[in-house]
Amino acid sequence: MQEINKNSALFVIGLSSFLVPFMGSAINLSLPQISHAFALGAVSQSWIASSYLIATALLQVPFARLADMHGRKRFFVAGLSVFGITNLLCGFAQSGAWIIALRALSGLGSAMMFGTSMAILVSVFPQRQRGKAIGINTAVVYFALASGPFFGGMLTQYFGWQSLFFLMGLLSMIAAAFAVFTLKKEWAEARGEHFDLAGSVIYAAGLFCLIFGFSELPGYYAYILIVGGLVGIVGFAIYELRLQQPVFDVRIFSGNKAFSLSSLSALINYACTFGVAFLMSLYLQYVRGLEPQTAGFILIAQALVQCLVSLYGGRLSDRHNPSLLATCGMALLTIGLIALVFVTATTSLVWIVLLLMLFGFGFGLFSSPNANVIMSSVDKCFYGQASATMGTMRLTGQAFSMGVATMTISLFVGNKLITSELHDDFMRSFRVTFIIFAVLCAAGTYTSSFRVKRK
Repeated sequence: MQEINKNSALFVIGLSSFLVPFMGSAINLSLPQISHAFALGAVSQSWIASSYLIATALLQVPFARLADMHGRKRFFVAGLSVFGITNLLCGFAQSGAWIIALRALSGLGSAMMFGTSMAILVSVFPQRQRGKAIGINTAVVYFALASGPFFGGMLTQYFGWQSLFFLMGLLSMIAAAFAVFTLKKEWAEARGEHFDLAGSVIYAAGLFCLIFGFSELPGYYAYILIVGGLVGIVGFAIYELRLQQPVFDVRIFSGNKAFSLSSLSALINYACTFGVAFLMSLYLQYVRGLEPQTAGFILIAQALVQCLVSLYGGRLSDRHNPSLLATCGMALLTIGLIALVFVTATTSLVWIVLLLMLFGFGFGLFSSPNANVIMSSVDKCFYGQASATMGTMRLTGQAFSMGVATMTISLFVGNKLITSELHDDFMRSFRVTFIIFAVLCAAGTYTSSFRVKRK
């Protein structure tokens, strides 16, 4: 494939990788306006994000399998189109229920993209350039997360909440059109094979119970859902082992140490990091009394460092052991989490920024090399499944991370407004959460170290 085609493919996949996280971080600034427009309560408001998250998580693996059978380009373009159309329709929505339903359909489009984008990227680039390409793509994701709150807030303030949906819809349709003419192959290594519908249903049911259970912690029914979800996932694995053409070949875990340990490391990484921005946002605004804009500027420090380090981390993984780089990143994250345990109501804001930058450095050093290990450890016929696995680990880890943070706040603060009288209780939940995250991250560092091959 010509160089221009590789660069064009990287551009269109990078654009799709920008749109989804940008929308995810930017829409939070639009929620108050949307809630006011449609008189939505807190629970209904939360479903604007939750419906999208759950739909994306449940459908990634089935869509990745279908893409392997019928063509990854076809599903990638379809995913961009669905994402674009549903966002455009959200801008015309006349009720909160319509927005929630359209956000779920938007998650369907994202699942099509997540299950194919990384698979297409590693198919286009040779292994010696793969880490660089993954690093650039990962840097785009972090730039989107960093810029989303700023531009989302600006669009909402000056042009209304509808403008965000219209812009995302327009850019998605442009990306879909560009992908049609740029991507020259379909990459369908499983063409003609059977689709496992029963396995897809079992997988979706188990993962739904697991993710929804995490989001409902610490309610007693949440534990029932989590146990049911774990039983469903185990049952899914046993069922898939009996099939010749499963929707997800779980043997790539049992017979591939690099893939299984790297996927586990990704799950642990997101489980102990995703809740950091949430807790730090509450800390900076409630305990330190900062305005949302000021708190946002402080939190951007982490995302900007992640963006820069992931860019160069991907290139380093082409020349050095990517497992070693990812393990070093996890170790830095552990140090950062331990340091956050000792943050108090009077800790210097300069020190807070430095800790967030350290955190961003560790996350950036982990993410691109770890993705390189995952995608390089499987054959071409498993690229779609590997890509979907990465997305599933990310979303499941994020749900667990928020579940832990919500549980500790509920235990120490309760379902109350965080006032000055409750700052001490909040700080206790703050410290306990970071202790849990630090222990989990240390275990993840130990697990990740098993991948490192010593010469």
